[in-house]
Amino acid sequence: MRADDLDHKELLELDPQGGVIRFAGQRAILLDAVAMGLLRKYLVENFGITAARTVLTQFGFAHGWRMAEAMKTEFKWDDEGEWRRAGNRIHTLGGLFKVQTEGKDPLSKEGMMLVTSYEAEQHLLHFGRAEAPMCWTICGLISGYLSRIAGQEVFVLEDRCQGKGDAGCHLFGRTREEWGDARAEELRFYDKSRLSDCLDVSIHRVTETLKAAERKIKEHRQALIGTAPEGSEPVFGIVARSSAMRQVVDLARRVAKVDSTVLITGESGSGKERIARLVHDESTRVAGPFIAVNCGAITETLLESELFGHARGAFTGATHDRPGLFESANGGTLLLDEVGEVSPGMQVKLLRALQEREIRRVGENKNRKVNVRILAATNRDLALGVTNGTFRQDLYYRLKVVELHVPPLRERRDDILPLARVLLAGSALWMKRKISGLTPGAADQLLRYAWPGNVRELENAMERAVALSPGTRVELEDLPEEVRQACPIPVATDGTVRPLEVIEKEYILAALSLNNGNQTRTAEQLHIGSATLYRKLKSYGLIGGEKANRQGA
Repeated sequence: MRADDLDHKELLELDPQGGVIRFAGQRAILLDAVAMGLLRKYLVENFGITAARTVLTQFGFAHGWRMAEAMKTEFKWDDEGEWRRAGNRIHTLGGLFKVQTEGKDPLSKEGMMLVTSYEAEQHLLHFGRAEAPMCWTICGLISGYLSRIAGQEVFVLEDRCQGKGDAGCHLFGRTREEWGDARAEELRFYDKSRLSDCLDVSIHRVTETLKAAERKIKEHRQALIGTAPEGSEPVFGIVARSSAMRQVVDLARRVAKVDSTVLITGESGSGKERIARLVHDESTRVAGPFIAVNCGAITETLLESELFGHARGAFTGATHDRPGLFESANGGTLLLDEVGEVSPGMQVKLLRALQEREIRRVGENKNRKVNVRILAATNRDLALGVTNGTFRQDLYYRLKVVELHVPPLRERRDDILPLARVLLAGSALWMKRKISGLTPGAADQLLRYAWPGNVRELENAMERAVALSPGTRVELEDLPEEVRQACPIPVATDGTVRPLEVIEKEYILAALSLNNGNQTRTAEQLHIGSATLYRKLKSYGLIGGEKANRQGA
């Protein structure tokens, strides 16, 4: 019998009385495809995409290997090509997929194209369109089968997938040596240690952080799609309409492609962690974890244990061995937030970890190699810290291989309204309120304020506005008092400088508007005489306070 002659009748054995089904001589069970899709959904939602892909890939590999074992006992083909065709036929009979072109397999030069993949179908059903290939179980299944048949490890990877909108699922099978370093990160999903790394109970909080980050990114993406006006679309998930922010995003994407250490600087609340997340998402480590730790919120003793881990009995309460965040982030990215707050003693230990790429747990006498990319963020001037002796110079230069400076919100005023709309939509979604946008008066006032708290302050202002707004749009009265009282800030956003008298006129009229047309109070606040103010208003074509008030408003 040839592989193409394989049929259900010869392969499937049913024993209704005994409750046993055999397929190709091996006991089998019938599983509902939707139930398998629900299992995938459960794994992704509870353990994150990395752990879910690892579990399903290795489950598929074991399944494929066992299938080849069963086939070996039933058939005696000498031609390896016949065995490979038999695998395609068996998997088709099992309802997993259909090969588009007969005779093709993943080991061929052009690879193999699948259609009607059950796994792509289930991913679309439960998650919608993906951004990357999603046939993890099928890749593992074919890898396990081919590895058993060939007598050496063969790893199948996917570059096109119906789950992300492609016409078919395209697969290649190669040995580890043939793959080389090109897709080394994807091959890690076949490593046995990968699973224990992903599911270790000691990093439960890390998986929780990753799940929360995934949910937040999804909500932000939905908000961006729904609220970004024409010409202000998000750039790689970040609202960056201003040229200053676009430059930061572009530099972040370029440095993401290499494994250099990056120092991210900027004022508190300006979005440094979001830039760090962008560097991770655009890097080759995207399949690994992204872990952020606030170094300023942890004491030196606890920070050492948190970063490097500890051995059982190292101190009171250390009842078991515990890996630190350097080990938990292995294969991924570790963000050292507020690194400028680290004590001098801890700076020495950090420097050694960065130089040697190895750590030592508290209470142990052996070093452990780690494969992690380090990002650092701070709102302090570390160069000044080096000068006054509070920050080590060698650590400073070790961290500052590449510096990304995130400008404050007041220096990228073109981003204020797009950001406000996105944050407003996010708060409305969270509070389940139907808020459609900002009134012109509220939008103008947002542009007048200096935002010393940056994006974080803007986010709080939008949350407050959603909570207090009685209607479907945010009014001026719904904004915080300090925002309502702000006067316009002259900024040359289009590269031109406006005449001084124009800026003076706008400022005077805005101050008059805030004082409800009261010229005496306005003159006092501007530190000019009432007669001077009257002459200026007259030169603007405004005779009385009431008309001035209308013009200022």
